[in-house]
Amino acid sequence: MGCSLMSTIVRLGYVAMSVHLENSSPSQTMTFAQFQRVKDHEAAIRKLERIAISNLENCLRLLKHNAWSEIEFFRFSSKLIPLANHEALKEWNYIAPLKDALQRISVFLKEHPMRVDFHPDHFVVLNSTDKEVFKHSIQTLRMHQKLLKGMDIPLQNRCVLHVGGAYNDKEKALEQFIHNWGLVPQSLQQMIMLENDDTTFHIKDVLYLCEKLNVPIIFDLHHHQANNDETSWQEHWDRITRTWEQETLPLKMHISSPKSDKEFRAHADYIDVHGFYSFLKEVNGTIPQIDCMIEAKKKDEALFQLVRDLKSYEDVEFINSSTFYIKS
Repeated sequence: MGCSLMSTIVRLGYVAMSVHLENSSPSQTMTFAQFQRVKDHEAAIRKLERIAISNLENCLRLLKHNAWSEIEFFRFSSKLIPLANHEALKEWNYIAPLKDALQRISVFLKEHPMRVDFHPDHFVVLNSTDKEVFKHSIQTLRMHQKLLKGMDIPLQNRCVLHVGGAYNDKEKALEQFIHNWGLVPQSLQQMIMLENDDTTFHIKDVLYLCEKLNVPIIFDLHHHQANNDETSWQEHWDRITRTWEQETLPLKMHISSPKSDKEFRAHADYIDVHGFYSFLKEVNGTIPQIDCMIEAKKKDEALFQLVRDLKSYEDVEFINSSTFYIKS
């Protein structure tokens, strides 16, 4: 563990949707089967665009909710544009009709600055040996890039990815990631952060890649508890923090709690405050700031509940409704 500084500022965020705002899903969708049932192709495209615009309008509602609640950290849904990269819709310029909606988000974020990012779904596999899978992964990352540009958000450190598949040979899979990384355009490389997962690539594996490729790591504490190669997170903490030293944004990590002993890998509705507080006590003062993304079924309510729980600790001092530090 590193040397002690002033108290570490901790900023809480949540994922994509609110349980408090009604009819605010940013992930409304349309399947390709539904698309095909619309006889007029152009009418079907217009319907897709209306869904995407509605998703972005709901994103703006969520951002307003966050600003009102003093939440300065938020993950956008990656399902904003249904069928964006479907093979049958190659000619569709999906960003053009969204420009006004994206610009409204841009204006709001300039007035109410908050850290926002994405976690593209598990179909984005950069270490795949299948050329089609890799090509689709790049297309999906390009979609995220276009959305970020449309919202005037700097590209650095905005997309969290897992390493991918092990393909029965983890060492080879790690080397495949390094090989494929050379095929990823630099403009997309700068967006990427890599996360340790709960079944295959533990913290040592991901640190190996992050240090080699100069990519910041997203430390997921719950995943580490499920998949840790019999090492403690403490022995890796200095290496974790160093991957963020050259970045403009603070270190980011994921927090969640096991649903139960039987379903340990599944996320609980809320965060276990005791486990989180114990972790923070250990890292307090080793780094200026940590942004903690809450991955819990109750979304923003899990954040509000965690804040209420933290207020029972005498040494926790709140700066605003979702940002605090532990007095050293």
